[in-house]
Amino acid sequence: MKTSPVKPADLRGSVLAVPPMPRLPSGSINTQANALLLEHLRAGQVTTFMYGGNANFYNLGVAELGRVLDALAPLLADGDWLIPSVGADFGKAAEQVALLRERAFPTAMVLPLRFPASPAGVARGLGKLASIYGKPVIAYVKDEGYIDNADLAVLVQEGSVCAVKYAIVRPDPRHDPVLADLVQRMGPDLIISGIGERPVIDHFRSFGLRAFTSGSTCVAPALSNRIREALHAGDDATARATRELFLPLEDARDATSPIRILHAAVDLAGIAPTGPIGEFLSVIDDEAVLDKLRPIAMDLLARNEAALTRKRAAAL
Repeated sequence: MKTSPVKPADLRGSVLAVPPMPRLPSGSINTQANALLLEHLRAGQVTTFMYGGNANFYNLGVAELGRVLDALAPLLADGDWLIPSVGADFGKAAEQVALLRERAFPTAMVLPLRFPASPAGVARGLGKLASIYGKPVIAYVKDEGYIDNADLAVLVQEGSVCAVKYAIVRPDPRHDPVLADLVQRMGPDLIISGIGERPVIDHFRSFGLRAFTSGSTCVAPALSNRIREALHAGDDATARATRELFLPLEDARDATSPIRILHAAVDLAGIAPTGPIGEFLSVIDDEAVLDKLRPIAMDLLARNEAALTRKRAAAL
């Protein structure tokens, strides 16, 4: 398990998976199902696991976070990197990072609080959390006006923030003045494209980003990794063709709920039983939605397995 300080090469060395967290009917973590999901990701060469919204870390208590991480840590292989999330409110985040001081994770992502919050207050809070933690944190920028870019760049420069997950959705991701300004202030190396496969090519080519998160990689990690490899190799044609395979699942997520649809898709594809989703969220129980989602998830998984088979055959 990675415990060393975060470097740009760590961010670009794997797709940053943002997985759901399978639970037992009681709501507690399902260790066996989580192991299956991590093995599936690892088989597709995805070895960084960022547990945040898709795993419903927003609603984990302080003690529960410790129990969850202590259950997940033994499932990691050498070279794996687990990024936990804390917050979203400052009080809970402060207690959670104090708890993380007892563990070897090199950073944690601070989940964004939309209300009540102000840009200057968020900047001050991120700095305080890093000070309490004794390690830098990852800032998660999901909404315009959440934090001023100038303050965020200062936090990076002083070592309080080691990376920024940028996830403001634009109609055309090629035109994003906030991202352009952020890149100008801090460079692209520590900014993560945080909205999955759909905008990643534009984020790489228009703004020079070199790393990206994905939830749908949990269904098709080998294909998501193919996009990563193609982008780093300058092969945009392969990246675009492969991205098309993800759009039906991404469309389904956008139409209903990115978190809840991904939770269901991992289960419907037969990768791992995901069970309940945790408090303040509920699983998809609309049979019409599930019936439409099932073939999408299974087709994407089948394409992933075919890609793995071809890659293994080519290596012989």
